[in-house]
Amino acid sequence: MRLTVPLLTIEHISVYYQEALILNDVSLEVERGEIVCLLGRNGVGKTTLLRSIVGLTPPRRGIISFDGAKISGRPPYAIAKRGIGYVPQGREIFSELTVEENLKTGTFVNPGRKLRVDGAVFEYFPFLKERLREKGGRLSGGQQQMLAIARAMAGGPQILILDEPTEGI
Repeated sequence: MRLTVPLLTIEHISVYYQEALILNDVSLEVERGEIVCLLGRNGVGKTTLLRSIVGLTPPRRGIISFDGAKISGRPPYAIAKRGIGYVPQGREIFSELTVEENLKTGTFVNPGRKLRVDGAVFEYFPFLKERLREKGGRLSGGQQQMLAIARAMAGGPQILILDEPTEGI
């Protein structure tokens, strides 16, 4: 008998792009405190799986649950509010916003944060504190990747999903 609920549960999902089957009957569980890494060659569906978890590419079949509640079929903003941070492949920072403004956008999912960036972000990425007034687009590729990760952390997620986290570093 299981006493705890996994933090993330993926049960038999199938995901399509139009009529092309990308993921077929995929299942996975992630426990609290666990670190999971998906490995595979290009084009096998790693990004599609991550996009499905955060609601950007919903599964056609199967169920995704987070902390015991079904999240598949919910919009991405609702999934983010439940406590899932996501860093997409390619960073997607706001190049015209400052580092500080980019970090504050990460707090929008958690109204209790009051647009304040937690000190833990700066413990992991101390250089960001020194560059708060600099535009994100002026940072190097690796620094932009760190900013993207820090922005996702700024919302205080329970789980952090990183797609190609070392890209540019």
